[in-house]
Amino acid sequence: MKSIILTLVFIGLIGTGYAQSKLEVKDNKLSMKHFTEFINTASEKLAQELISEDAIFYVPGRTEPVKGPAGYLEIIGMMRSGFPDIQWTLEEMVAEGNTVAARFTMQGTHQGTFFGVPPTGNKIKVQAMNFYYFSNGKIIKEYGQPDLLELLKQIGAIPSH
Repeated sequence: MKSIILTLVFIGLIGTGYAQSKLEVKDNKLSMKHFTEFINTASEKLAQELISEDAIFYVPGRTEPVKGPAGYLEIIGMMRSGFPDIQWTLEEMVAEGNTVAARFTMQGTHQGTFFGVPPTGNKIKVQAMNFYYFSNGKIIKEYGQPDLLELLKQIGAIPSH
């Protein structure tokens, strides 16, 4: 009898953990939809709501990561300096535990200097694949991988063939 009760308690604990994990995944997916709104608007309010003060963002082309909401706003500012009308579309995501893999499409018009390339007026449409890590409902880390090779081709910085 004692072993049956212990087994039922153990199963209950596993079930609770499973339910919490499913809820965490659902919450993280919802946060990614709000995050997409944030990157498309550069809202400081959303940055504070979605990004941990201690968050670390690894950005291609930088030797050191940027940190916190201000760091992510810096990334958006860098992109908007070259593409003032840039918009991101969240195409798909896969979530497990505290991790979300997200594929975005970035679209915009090259109207400012970007990576040393003067404005061309060219339209861009490129993919990005990013991994996000969450804790307590906020992003704590991101590894971002935009297709910079394709972007540089589309603005004429490198040959396309």
